[in-house]
Amino acid sequence: MGNKILKTLFKRPVDSTMVLLTFIATLIIVTILVVILTTITISGAPHLSIDFIIKAPEEGMSEGGIFPAIVGTTLLVITMSILGLPIGLITAVFLHEYAGEKSRLANIVRFAVNNLAGVPAIVYGIFGLSFFVFFVGTQIDNLFYSGSLKWGKPALLWASCTMALLTLPVVIVSVEEALRTVTQDEREAAYALGATHWEVVYKVVIPKALSGILTGGILAVSRGAGEVAPVLFTGAAYFLPELPRSFSDQFMEMGYHIFVMSTQSHDVDATKPIQFATTLVLLLLTFSLNFVAVLMRRRIRMARR
Repeated sequence: MGNKILKTLFKRPVDSTMVLLTFIATLIIVTILVVILTTITISGAPHLSIDFIIKAPEEGMSEGGIFPAIVGTTLLVITMSILGLPIGLITAVFLHEYAGEKSRLANIVRFAVNNLAGVPAIVYGIFGLSFFVFFVGTQIDNLFYSGSLKWGKPALLWASCTMALLTLPVVIVSVEEALRTVTQDEREAAYALGATHWEVVYKVVIPKALSGILTGGILAVSRGAGEVAPVLFTGAAYFLPELPRSFSDQFMEMGYHIFVMSTQSHDVDATKPIQFATTLVLLLLTFSLNFVAVLMRRRIRMARR
């Protein structure tokens, strides 16, 4: 069998070249990933402990733990998902099920989504600062708090809104691709039973595409958990050992904490173990959130069989 494959490849040099290039590219990517994960694990694991997980930073962040940063990152990702996923789902359903593939409105929206996907993350941060913090927050303070500063400042809510906008293109594209996997025959079968358009979408299309929708959520979580630039302007604090008590509070975020430790610390070399340990915890947190989503997707698939 192997000889037949080799003979076929040698008879077609173009195919064999593409197979070889694909294999080399895959090997390079896997090797880079293994090297990165190995380096982070070897450098960070010795400093990882229960105290490091449950304690707040101490001694100018050169001692103690990262518990406030873990809580802040988790709250950010959860709030971002609650805000962004429904909007992305509704937009994708509208584009695919109601606007149509060749609709002018759908083409305009897709053009906007594609452009948003290419906007640098720091631009989202500047937009979130100017719109959510200075405009929306200031207006809320003027209307309900007599101009006192409560919402017109960086906060968890504004950082989550900004991150939801950042991940929105990923969600829309992923969900729309998932909706395309539902065959027309399944739709027509529901119509033949007397279902309305909305009932077909709600009871047939979305359940069938739910695993792909969760994939979009996984990608959004992965993108949002590691971004630093947007939260830098809209909510993350340099040093804040207390946990956020409301959505109007600032918070510590693990990506920003790593940036601070590696660039702003009074002794960067001394904090390198903390940097690697924090990076390892961030990866584990991201992998855990993704793992939960993957398990949910798998259970949904198994339930259909």
